[in-house]
Amino acid sequence: MHKSLNAAEIADKRFGQNFLKDGTVLEKIIEAIPNDGLPIVEIGAGLGDLTRRLIKVGRVRAYEVDKRLCEYLKSEFEKPLKNGGLELLCKDILKQSGSLFEGKYSLVANLPYYIATKIILNALHDSNCKRIIVMVQKEVAEKFSAKSGDKNFGSLAVLSQSAAEVKTLFEVPKEAFVPPPKVTSAVLHIEKKSSLNDKNFEEFLKIATKQPRKTLLKNLSASYSKELLLEIFEKLNIKSTARAHELELSSYHQIYGYVKVEG
Repeated sequence: MHKSLNAAEIADKRFGQNFLKDGTVLEKIIEAIPNDGLPIVEIGAGLGDLTRRLIKVGRVRAYEVDKRLCEYLKSEFEKPLKNGGLELLCKDILKQSGSLFEGKYSLVANLPYYIATKIILNALHDSNCKRIIVMVQKEVAEKFSAKSGDKNFGSLAVLSQSAAEVKTLFEVPKEAFVPPPKVTSAVLHIEKKSSLNDKNFEEFLKIATKQPRKTLLKNLSASYSKELLLEIFEKLNIKSTARAHELELSSYHQIYGYVKVEG
């Protein structure tokens, strides 16, 4: 492989490959990284367009599942690979057990759409991960950054915002990629304050938000006593007709606190 590698020709649908080639967008991602010297983990290095900029910011560990691209990256980044500025791991990130890095790190990447949500949730659980700056499908970014009252305010927003400050930085048009995806993308910034570590709370949220069009009371009644829930709702001044997206972040933690004690 060589530098004239054609992105459109080699993109593999199995790995959700859409290569970000717009230099302005790449620079905006770099500008979003705080200057705190933390090592960077990149998932899906692809053709190295973002990698090339990341190694100027700090030490980088890049993961790439596509063996063809790994060979290309080894050739393209021979010098930084030798001097330790870049570490390349040719493996499936979803088969990685434990943390993505041995110490504190920032996750900065153009994530494949089909695994983006799972990777973000894994990073929210990883106590070594301090921040997440990732390109994802716009719809996914909206689900993580939604506020109370927004239709998208559900389990992903509650989970991420329970552990971090979350915001969508900017949208990215389809034309910024080769080949262009079918959807608009967005860059999501998650600055962690803590890490997720309560599986029972996550299960509670799944139940609470399972059917968004139904009331929260109806959803929760599938697993908890309706009588108990009505008592809790009255204590917290929550209407019995309230839907999941209408609650404040704190209300979820308060309801969970009560049902956990009673359970």
